[in-house]
Amino acid sequence: MIKGLLSGLVRTIAIFVPVFGVATFVTFALRALSGLSPAHLQLGESATPETIAQIEHEWGLDRPFLTQYFDWFGDLLDGDLGVSWFNGADISRLLLEGAVISLSVAGLALVIGVVFGFGFGVLAAVRRTTWVDRAITGFMTFISVMPSFVVGIALVVVFAVALGWFPSAGYVPAERGWAVWLAHITLPAIALSFDTVSDVARQLRAGLVAAYRENYVTGAVVRGLSPRRIFFRHVLRNGMGPALTVLGMKFPNLLGGAVVTESIFGMPGFGQFAADSAQRGDVPAVQGVLVVSVVLVVVFNLLVNVILVRVTPASARGV
Repeated sequence: MIKGLLSGLVRTIAIFVPVFGVATFVTFALRALSGLSPAHLQLGESATPETIAQIEHEWGLDRPFLTQYFDWFGDLLDGDLGVSWFNGADISRLLLEGAVISLSVAGLALVIGVVFGFGFGVLAAVRRTTWVDRAITGFMTFISVMPSFVVGIALVVVFAVALGWFPSAGYVPAERGWAVWLAHITLPAIALSFDTVSDVARQLRAGLVAAYRENYVTGAVVRGLSPRRIFFRHVLRNGMGPALTVLGMKFPNLLGGAVVTESIFGMPGFGQFAADSAQRGDVPAVQGVLVVSVVLVVVFNLLVNVILVRVTPASARGV
């Protein structure tokens, strides 16, 4: 188990290092490719070639490209993402403020996806080929095609406006009360979770049904083991791998879907900050968003790989 865990960590790190290097280089090259300048953002149409050259010199943008990149990369390793062209604010602080909001929503959406996805998937697998299995499969297919912005609008109309159970927009930090915080992130989290619920449920159902057909399950039945013990000892451990793998791929979707969802619910989160920065042409802010997104996705996939090795025997053997 420990050997498999270390092997998985080494493989993930070996993939992460070159991916992170390429991603940061491409991200930094965005400024040169975009042709944008802080002078255009600060001065608008009144910018002249002289003022543009002066401002770019102040920002160090007249230096060689690789010199700028390595200086930026060195600051990045120290946790410094630079300052915004728009207002001169520290990008690390702005991203942290937005990431707290987005990760709160995405984290709750992930919890909802895991709880309901595993619940529906297990129920469908245990009742396979029955009307329960067909009903769950049909319902999962239906919610998988529902766009998050449509679900979000429907949730606001029903549960915020009509029933008044939840606030329709805004965000309240957890420091001001856990109940109020949870009430503000529940509807956007539900809107984001539909796709995760459906994919986890379908992948888990397929994995469990396949595990039920394996010889070791037949052998356990012949030995007289109880259905409960067979399920938890053999079927679940060997059949949940595809569902866990799907979770690793769903996290980027949750962060990406936050852009639209945060706009609907008026939440100044990570996604909304990324959209606003892109519209303004604030290149350092966009670069910071992309770098943080890459790190979050890789870290989350690393956690999923660790869980896979710990939980599923096939992953521990490197299968």
